[in-house]
Amino acid sequence: MEKGSWKDLDKLMQFPTEGIFSTVLAISKTYNYTLMCLSSGTSIDTHTSTKAGIVQVLSGTGTFTLVDEEIELKPGVFIFMPKNAPHSLKSENNLAILLGLTD
Repeated sequence: MEKGSWKDLDKLMQFPTEGIFSTVLAISKTYNYTLMCLSSGTSIDTHTSTKAGIVQVLSGTGTFTLVDEEIELKPGVFIFMPKNAPHSLKSENNLAILLGLTD
């Protein structure tokens, strides 16, 4: 049986002056969980993934576009993305998200 692990995400959050800080929390052949911290005003252009994904907003605010739907990002928002779905995001205020990708 695989041993589990835990992390204190509040302690891991770091917001750079510009851009993105990310750290992998757990990874295997079938999943990848990453903490992403985007400084205010940072954007990630439209892209797709060959894996299904989830976004869980931990702190901050922003906008997430999934296909053609704009979603307001704030703590507590959960998003499911099917594989190959175009998506993008923009941070308004320092934004921390948990990104999970699975096969």
